[in-house]
Amino acid sequence: MEHTTVRTVRADDGTRIAYRDEGAGEPVLLIPGLGYASWSWSPQLDRLGTGARVLAMDNRGTGESDAPPGPYTIGQMAEDALAVIRATGAPAHVVGSSMGGYIALTLALRHPGVVKSLTLIATTDGGPGCTPVPDSTLRVWTTSTALSPAEYARETMPVSFAPGWTVEHADEFEKLLEMRLRYPTSHRAWSAQFGACAEFLEGGAPDGDVDVPVLIVHGTADRVVPFDNVAHLARRLPGASQLVLPGAGHLCWLEEAGRVNHAIEAHMAAAG
Repeated sequence: MEHTTVRTVRADDGTRIAYRDEGAGEPVLLIPGLGYASWSWSPQLDRLGTGARVLAMDNRGTGESDAPPGPYTIGQMAEDALAVIRATGAPAHVVGSSMGGYIALTLALRHPGVVKSLTLIATTDGGPGCTPVPDSTLRVWTTSTALSPAEYARETMPVSFAPGWTVEHADEFEKLLEMRLRYPTSHRAWSAQFGACAEFLEGGAPDGDVDVPVLIVHGTADRVVPFDNVAHLARRLPGASQLVLPGAGHLCWLEEAGRVNHAIEAHMAAAG
């Protein structure tokens, strides 16, 4: 399916944030994770776009968005997400994966009036008590920085799937690599986003309460944001529903697209 790319301009610094606009109905904003862009939501664009207006954004530094010099912050990227919502009509159902979850949660806490429901996938609220990225994953990322974008993606991306998934789903993995490399993320931009993540994990999400329905989705074999973070996040959001995906990795919304899409649709419907 072909998706239409639209650009919006942030008022404060002029950075252009690209997003893909698919379908019609209530808006649902999809916010990707570290170094990833709207391509990583392909199964959700195709499915959710049959009953909603799906807006899959490219965070600053990735995809077709501008890549201004860093440092970046999660708060800054939450304002980017706000710009997309305001350009297309609020409130929106907001779905964030990994770093996108940090952004989505920050958006909901800072601007509660624009968020109708919140789905947090493979993520955490950071701060004391959260479980950080494992050292083994950090080593794969840092030792591969000298590689080309294509080599870097092929070397590091398997860690974000469940062990063995990329071998068992080789054709699907190649298609994802092809989508990722149409607009590769530079190491400079990746580092700027990584710095924002590190700051968030240390300090945690902003203070406050989330007063909209929340769904937490996580795979038990996550090697980037370990599964222990579900309990940590649930303490912050005690009323949240949970979808646990046994054996799924960090990119669980790609591995288990059918189950995740169904859960998002049901969650949005219940939010009214």
